[in-house]
Amino acid sequence: MARTHTYTATVTWTGNTGAGTASYRGYSRDHVIALPGKAPIAGSSDPAFRGDPSRVNPEEMLVCSLSTCHMLWFLHLACEAGIVVESYEDEPHGEMAEAADGGGQFTRVTLRPKVSLSKGDAQALHAIHERAHALCFIARSVNFPVACEARD
Repeated sequence: MARTHTYTATVTWTGNTGAGTASYRGYSRDHVIALPGKAPIAGSSDPAFRGDPSRVNPEEMLVCSLSTCHMLWFLHLACEAGIVVESYEDEPHGEMAEAADGGGQFTRVTLRPKVSLSKGDAQALHAIHERAHALCFIARSVNFPVACEARD
């Protein structure tokens, strides 16, 4: 039987500099993401869209969500296969195309994980990455390609 999981957050805009959104340049894109029982995340828009570069933006969070989902599945599958992973590092890269109307969409994300093992067959890593990708909830939910170019 399939299970349903729910996720909630509170997103609060904190960028009212005194005049609300009376002018495009007159307000900040700053916001706070609150998740039950967790430290708040300071967010903003991408600096290209007048955001604060010291804060996390939604595009970065999407790329990181894909990366961490893949990593968690990979670690699970490696453990099941008797492979002992000592370290895992990814340098994901996302591409977003901006449209003439100001909107846009991601066109692709490439994951570039690097894995170090202390036990197990390194030749099996490619298949484990493929299976992790196939099972990743986030990758299965997006409408653009997610590639994995492992640096093992």
